[in-house]
Amino acid sequence: MSSRRKALKSIISVPLIGALLSPEKLTASTNSLNNLSPNFSRDYFKELGIRTFINAAGTYTSMTGSLMPKEVIEAINYGALQYVNLDELQDKVGARIAELLDCEYATVSSGCFGAMSIAMAGVMCGKDQEKVKKLPNTKGMRNEVIMQESHTIGYAQALTNVGAKVVKVKTARDLEKAINKKTAMLWFLNANTGRGDIKWKEFVALGKKHGIPTFIDCAADVPPVENLFRFTKMGFDMVAFSGGKGLRGPQSAGLLLGKKKYIEAARLHTPPRGETIGRGMKVNKEEVLGMLAALELYLNRDHDAEWKMWEDQINMISDAAKSVGNVETKISVPAYANCVPTLRINWDQNKIKISPDELRKKLREGNPSIQTVGDKNSVGITTWMMVPGQETIVSKRIKSILEKSKKS
Repeated sequence: MSSRRKALKSIISVPLIGALLSPEKLTASTNSLNNLSPNFSRDYFKELGIRTFINAAGTYTSMTGSLMPKEVIEAINYGALQYVNLDELQDKVGARIAELLDCEYATVSSGCFGAMSIAMAGVMCGKDQEKVKKLPNTKGMRNEVIMQESHTIGYAQALTNVGAKVVKVKTARDLEKAINKKTAMLWFLNANTGRGDIKWKEFVALGKKHGIPTFIDCAADVPPVENLFRFTKMGFDMVAFSGGKGLRGPQSAGLLLGKKKYIEAARLHTPPRGETIGRGMKVNKEEVLGMLAALELYLNRDHDAEWKMWEDQINMISDAAKSVGNVETKISVPAYANCVPTLRINWDQNKIKISPDELRKKLREGNPSIQTVGDKNSVGITTWMMVPGQETIVSKRIKSILEKSKKS
């Protein structure tokens, strides 16, 4: 790991497109969010009557994902003030990202969903410009994508939107039987790795055996940082990440990594080209630069120190809740997707007269508003999307509400 970090630091110190960001600005800091300037001329959310909140839930799109560090905002602002050729920018940034992540090629996409759509379009059409113009009409094309039944989720619409047909299987034997002359891609959902019979290496091997490109959806799989390298090294032909979750880039951006021939084919469906299925999946120059800056920052971050901070924060909240009495907490880390310390709080509702739904409502409606998750039996909390220091506010509020409910 130490040798990889040294290599990453040497790569990141190379100037990019007019020395956009200096090495000093790329020095990662777990406190970079503390340096966001509050000196804005207008308070837009206040004007619009929109309440901001402490995010103790996670990187949900409904909660606008993550907060971007000041260096990412600087990159976005830098890009907003000058004109460049969009294809050239994507080419140069894609090559830079591929160098950073030690893969063949990369592009900044319109989120992970957009990466899935253009990747699917790319494998169906190749570099045939006439086919590109026809989507979502896939008549005469290889247009089937095979996935495990247990990996089927609503986001698979990213594939069907461009004209693909989903074929569901349960076992490796089923998968091999399903492969035919119309098969264009094998698709894997990393969040559901624990479900289904076919695991990573076997899935990749089946793709290679039959000459079918493999794709893995890793939208919420950073951290750990190793995942940015793991799946291309494992042999997946294409890997996609959300840019606005753990990487803390623009919420509407993402990364598509992998084999150059597939990503070049995917790019044929994106702006500035007009007669394509991906015209609406535009990624502007500001987002492209912001995504690059976010990735560079993330790779330079002290991940061990950040993890320790999250553990300390989650333990503080857990201890505050347990101090009330008749309260139980559990701290765990999901095996796949959103792999961060996660707290579940539950209590004896005969002695503490409040339900988890009511507690979440009080947190949400209080001042400041605090967003959490959970179910009918517990309240769920993560701290990785908080600004450092907010864990103290969350701890006090949860303890106060539980104590008052115990007395009533």
